[in-house]
This record gives sequence, structure tokens and C-alpha cells, in this order.
Amino acid sequence: MKPELPASKDVVFLANWQVKLKWVKLMSIPIEVLDVLMPWLIGIGLNSVLLAVAWFTPKKLLTPIGLLHAWVLGIIIWGTLGWRGYVVIMCYFLVGSAVTRIGMAEKEAAGIAEKRSGARGPENVWGSAFTATICALATYIAITIDANWTPEVVILFLMGYVASLSTKLSDTCASEVGKAYGKRTFLITTFQPVERGTEGAVSLEGTLAGVIGSAVIASLGWAVGLVGSLGVVVCLIAAFIATNIESVIGATFQAKFDWLTNEMVNVINTFLGAAVAIGLTVLIQAIAYQWVVANPA
Repeated sequence: MKPELPASKDVVFLANWQVKLKWVKLMSIPIEVLDVLMPWLIGIGLNSVLLAVAWFTPKKLLTPIGLLHAWVLGIIIWGTLGWRGYVVIMCYFLVGSAVTRIGMAEKEAAGIAEKRSGARGPENVWGSAFTATICALATYIAITIDANWTPEVVILFLMGYVASLSTKLSDTCASEVGKAYGKRTFLITTFQPVERGTEGAVSLEGTLAGVIGSAVIASLGWAVGLVGSLGVVVCLIAAFIATNIESVIGATFQAKFDWLTNEMVNVINTFLGAAVAIGLTVLIQAIAYQWVVANPA
């Protein structure tokens, strides 16, 4: 008796599965490699979806080329710091964009509004997030190095990341709220009254808004576990110092040098915020170490 042959559709089904199994074997990736690639693949997928949504949204927060640069930035942040770092920088972008539109009609009438009605271009993306990106990449590299000093260095770079964004949101809130609602505006170097929107001008309303803005980012950084509770205080101090130094730069040097654009000043501002926060953290760590040495258990 002849054996019963499988139906033709069964033969095709088995053949297809054999081909699929061969591809699975050829494309098998070690788990260690998957661990490295997965955050980057998720970042590409997530940011591609957000790019598509933002591209077809009528009310644009970014210019078309700005969207592409933000796509690259988002992939880098998710790939290096995961969802925690991504949540913090998204908070900065959304809150900063909303604050920029406060009193937009009045600011446009006075000629002191952001260009393109607040829509961010690539120069704004990197002017605001260049320092944060460097800190994120440095964190990622430091984590891959198995050394005794790795945890301490990672803490410093994470502090720099959160502090740079705290500083930038502080600057944005101080500037935009001051231009919209500042009742008395003074030049930071002379304390002489000046018009709202003057480079280097400060106001009580803007200063308070800046403190609140930095507190939002610092508190979120603490909530997602990027910095400790003391780190929130450090970020607030660093943002306040850096934002006021940025006002001094605007009042004294910005008009004298063509290369000292608003975007370059933003890079300097965020760098100072990160540097001050890292410096304060190192100082605190040194004091804590000396205390432990002097008071052994």
C-alpha cells in the first residue's frame, strides 16, 4: 500500500516554514547585541511615528527641517538614556513651546516675539539641546566602561543632562514671561530701566517664571530617577546662576560679535548650567567623602 501523500497546500506550507526557519538561523542575533540595539531600534520607531504625526499636524511647533533634526535628537536621547531621558527632554520641548506662545500677539506687535511665531528650526533644536546631547552620549559611553569610577562619572553626566535642560527651560520661561508680563524691566548690568525684550533685561515676573521652569525639569528628573533629591536643589542653583550669566552676556557682548547669536548664547547658557551642576556635585561628593573618612562607623 502506497503511503498517503500530503495535500499540495500542505507541501507549500511546510516549504515556506523551512525557508523561514533558515532565515531565522541566518539572522539570529546574540542576546548581547540585541540588548545594545533594542533601545536604538525603539527610538527610531517611536520618533518616526511622532515625526509622521507632527509632519501632518496643522499647528507646527517645528519647521520641516527642524522636525528632522528633532527626530535625530530624539533617537539619540532614547538610545542613550531610554524613556527617562526622553521624558525629560520632551517635557522641556512641550513646556518651552507653550511658554513661547504666551502673549504672542502682543509680542509680535512690539517686535520682540520669536521668529516664525515660535516654530523651532534646527538651530533652536541644537542650541537648546547640544549640551544635553553631549551629556547623554557621555553617560552612554561611561556605562560601557567597567571601572570603579564608572558610577560616580555617570552620576555627574546625568546631573549635567538634567541641569542643562533645567537651565534652558528657566531661560525660556524667564525671557518669554518677562516679555509678555514684565511690569518693570531692568538691564542686569546697570539695573537701569529698559524696554521689554532688550538683550540682558530682567524682570521680577520673568525671574520667578524662570525658577518655576527649572524646578519643573529638575523635579521631573528626580521623579524618573535621573538625579537624587539633592540633585533637584543643585539643578535649581545651577540654572539660576547660568541664566543670569546669560543675561550678562546678552547685555555686554552679544551685540558686539556677529557670531554670538541667540543659539550660540543658548549653547553657552546650557553648558554653564551643566558645568555648575557638575562642579557642585563634585564638591558635595568631596565633602561627603571627607566626612565619612573623619567619622568612621
